[in-house]
Amino acid sequence: MDQFVGLTVRETLEQISASLGCSPTSKEVASFLDQHDQLRHLRAEFILPKIADSSHADLSLVDGTEECVYLVGNSLGLQPRMSRKYLDEELDKWAKLGVYGHMEGRRPWAWAENTVEGLMADVVGAKPNEVAIMNGLTVNLHLYCFPFTNPLQLATKFSLEDKAFPRSLRVESQIRLRGFEPQQSMLLLSPRPGEETLRTEDILSIIEKEGDCIAVVMFSGVQYYTGQLFDMAAITEAGHKKGCYVGFDCAHAAGNVELKLHDWGVDFTCWCSYKYLNSGAGGLAAAFIHEKHNDTIKPSLMGWWGHDLKTRLQMTNVMELQPGVSGFRLSNQPILLVCPLQASLEVFQKTSMAALRRKSLLLTGYLEYLIQQQYWEDPARTDKPHVHIVTPSDPQQRGCQLSLSFSIPIRKVFQELKKRGVTCDLREPNVLRVAPVPLYNSFSDVHRFIETLAAALITSSQSQFS
Repeated sequence: MDQFVGLTVRETLEQISASLGCSPTSKEVASFLDQHDQLRHLRAEFILPKIADSSHADLSLVDGTEECVYLVGNSLGLQPRMSRKYLDEELDKWAKLGVYGHMEGRRPWAWAENTVEGLMADVVGAKPNEVAIMNGLTVNLHLYCFPFTNPLQLATKFSLEDKAFPRSLRVESQIRLRGFEPQQSMLLLSPRPGEETLRTEDILSIIEKEGDCIAVVMFSGVQYYTGQLFDMAAITEAGHKKGCYVGFDCAHAAGNVELKLHDWGVDFTCWCSYKYLNSGAGGLAAAFIHEKHNDTIKPSLMGWWGHDLKTRLQMTNVMELQPGVSGFRLSNQPILLVCPLQASLEVFQKTSMAALRRKSLLLTGYLEYLIQQQYWEDPARTDKPHVHIVTPSDPQQRGCQLSLSFSIPIRKVFQELKKRGVTCDLREPNVLRVAPVPLYNSFSDVHRFIETLAAALITSSQSQFS
């Protein structure tokens, strides 16, 4: 694919189609892209669900032996093939060794999470000592927000995007714990009238204008609904210039886009691991605190697992807190949750986030191109359903997800897609979130989705326009 470096996605597709003697929207182009995909071998590291195993599939409409078109890694990633092996190892060790498993075996339970934190650090652009794997995302946000919101006694506002994932409720509770009212202390940023995503210049302008009274600036890395990728480096720099702490909820960014948390100087970050990091439902979350805070930011709530590992078992009841993020640990992590996360992170080690991002730009751009060619709004055709893309058109302002807004009732389209073996995500009232993940999705997956969407729209529109 080196010959296409520097070209836009449209130019790439048109050149490929010209060389093949076919349309840019033809299946042959998808096959060509898959054949020349240098990361295509990673798909074999995951288990793709079969259509026949889906309780939603209508086998009169599709071939049950085919794999599902799985485009919902933004909600739950696929199972890494090594997950079962690693789980079996620990179950076998438990059966044979009992309590001795805490200190013995391939991954001693007493520090199992420590063995994969370096792998996680590589994914998010951090140093290993800046990352801790523990708890769930909401728990971690509460643990980290509290010490970073100490300045709320002087600076009384907490800035975040409006209509963030309901995690904003956690921010409200942090504010109430400080004795403030969320209505006065939450500075919510909304898109301009008639627009669906925030402009970077507007975010930076608000921070510049209101920064003196903002204690913490906290945004999503990638916005869950629109798929917008925020300029984390610019937001961090702007916040620091005004003396604010800057943190991010990277639930939809970790494993999706290239992050450089250490180099950007981000103060703190939390993320889950069951979306793009494929650790399974309810998988362990992770957190980052920049090493510059090792001696200044201490946990407000402490647990035994934050004690120095070398003296933890001496049981002196004198806390020897580990520095930085590790001191925020509360208790030991479930080994059975460490296993699938390790299996996934080892797949990430077979490539790089830079390489995954390069493929993602082309893969998502290919999806966007096909949508534009076949389902773009035609003012002259009111009888023809169309699709509007909510996600920014600038590839640098989005991850792999496209949020598609439909001109006809969305639930019917969603049901028809499920019948045909397509797995994506419904967001009421009219949006489907579609996320082609570069680790395991192919260009043929995208093409199959577009073809299947045509059938789903025909069936749906017949009832809508009849």
